[in-house]
Amino acid sequence: MQLTQYLETDTENCPVRRTLDVVGEKWSLLILRDAFNGVRRYDDFRRHLGLSEAVLADRLRKLVAAGVLCVEPYREPGARTRSQYRLTPKGRDLWPVLLALKQWGDTHAADPAGTPLDIRHEHCGAPVRVEVVCGGEDHTTLTPYEVTVRPGPGARPRAH
Repeated sequence: MQLTQYLETDTENCPVRRTLDVVGEKWSLLILRDAFNGVRRYDDFRRHLGLSEAVLADRLRKLVAAGVLCVEPYREPGARTRSQYRLTPKGRDLWPVLLALKQWGDTHAADPAGTPLDIRHEHCGAPVRVEVVCGGEDHTTLTPYEVTVRPGPGARPRAH
């Protein structure tokens, strides 16, 4: 796509922008990272992330309202019923996004000691990677220079 075409398209309804409205804050992404790694309970999120109760409660509330997490009751023997947080199908669809961020971090912002989370395919033991592939028959891995971007059906002219 020519740059002038992009500059003439309104970005108010951009899906990247809308996604960032839901999960674009650091703590929200870290809550999701922990949820993908099995953290479910408020106290465990708080202990693991080390953030204030107010910030954690706010981010959890927003992720639930967005349909990314759901609240489920649980009860320890002899204790009152409490809530735990689970990823919804909508939340699980963010897994490749979190993996891509981890992959970028492992490459460009790595700890000298190596990655703290080694994610591997359970069946064969190979490392898991995020790639952009062609939706055609050959599923070729693509670079940003091998795609064409053009206005889609939701594109609107930019107001001047």
